Amino acid sequence: MSELNDKLKRWPGWVLLLVVVVSVLAIGSTRSAGPQSQDERIELIAKRVACPVCNGESVAESRNNASRAIRNEIDSLVRSTTLTDDQIVAGLEDSYGTDILLVPRATGFDALIWVLPTIAAVCGLAGLAVAFRRWKVEAAGIADPTDSDRDIVAAARRADRHD
Repeated sequence: MSELNDKLKRWPGWVLLLVVVVSVLAIGSTRSAGPQSQDERIELIAKRVACPVCNGESVAESRNNASRAIRNEIDSLVRSTTLTDDQIVAGLEDSYGTDILLVPRATGFDALIWVLPTIAAVCGLAGLAVAFRRWKVEAAGIADPTDSDRDIVAAARRADRHD
């Protein structure tokens, strides 16, 4: 009976994992390879670049003059050069500094911004799993009271009534 119970506890997790993997593969295989036109490229690059004046807005969203100038620069680079999107963003970063990036780079110190919260979450979940497992083992180790345990409690109750 215990084996069947253990098997039933495990299979839903594997089914869920299988569904997630199949879904991710299906979405990944049907996605387009990238923007189809220069206008789409310009829009995607502008969404990666922060407005130098506004707080938390991309160049694509902002209507500030500085953002318009950067959008015009992106437009001209996309239409007149063969630079990749990453090369254009790197050029803007060289011109305006690292604060121009809305999404930090995935290398070096900037990678810690993405990795540390994930590591903290994994460590927290692992700690909870260890604690729950320890509590389960401790709870399983507690046996039902024996006759001698009941005799001790009864004697203590009688002693309390006489005091």
